[in-house]
Amino acid sequence: MEDWTGALNLEVEDRKGKTVAKKVYFQGAFKVMRPIYHDDSGHACYYLLNPGGGYLDGDRYQMKLSLLEKAKLTLTTQSATKVYKTPNNFAYQEAEISLQPGSYLEYLPDPLIAYQNAKYKQKNIIRMDKTATFLYADIVTPGWSPDGERFSYQTVQILNEVYVDNELVVYDHIKLNPASQNMNGLGFMEGFSHLGSMLVVGKQTNSSLLDQLYSAIDMNSDEYKLGLSILSVPGLTIRVLANTTQVIEKLFSEIHRVISQEWFNSEPSFLRKY
Repeated sequence: MEDWTGALNLEVEDRKGKTVAKKVYFQGAFKVMRPIYHDDSGHACYYLLNPGGGYLDGDRYQMKLSLLEKAKLTLTTQSATKVYKTPNNFAYQEAEISLQPGSYLEYLPDPLIAYQNAKYKQKNIIRMDKTATFLYADIVTPGWSPDGERFSYQTVQILNEVYVDNELVVYDHIKLNPASQNMNGLGFMEGFSHLGSMLVVGKQTNSSLLDQLYSAIDMNSDEYKLGLSILSVPGLTIRVLANTTQVIEKLFSEIHRVISQEWFNSEPSFLRKY
């Protein structure tokens, strides 16, 4: 397993309209539950598990995920990813995701909580066919600290690369470094403490969807700031600043609902465990 604290390799395929596992391998402190089917659509849902309860100094996790033709999968986590003090080496997680023609992946982990003196890096590389669909969201939350400081973690770095038909179409790099940055300053968190990001890549994206999203979201709320941008390929990216996880989760749930209704004429399943 080289130097990985935990490794997971999951490959799923469509069998007569139902998405099932073709290959499942995991080792170390990284596991996956048996699939759950929330309805009769054949769309599978897997929960990722971290038996260790959190990421510690020098922990390294690797996930390889492949969706074969027409497979439909929701991937989420059993609980928040908690990154504790990392005095020597940062905690690291990487994911390599392959989406074949007509496949659909929703990758919706619980929030990342970075505690005092935490250092964390994450890298997601997605390689997808132009007919595949990808929906991803993450939320960065500051953990509790003894002095009440909102930004007591040292650094959180999240990198997403999306390739469509082997061409890089999205490069999204977030680096929050409270140790050397004024997080409340202009161009950073601007008085907010929580950051949410959503990425959607799918050929179904059009102006009608954008109109529906703008209608569903209160763009003048004092509880958050939200920005929505169109990608160079059919798709969009959304960034949210807020002061609670719940505010961002509510926004993302509504956006997810609009997209599911518009593209698949269905309602998203409730994923959270509380």
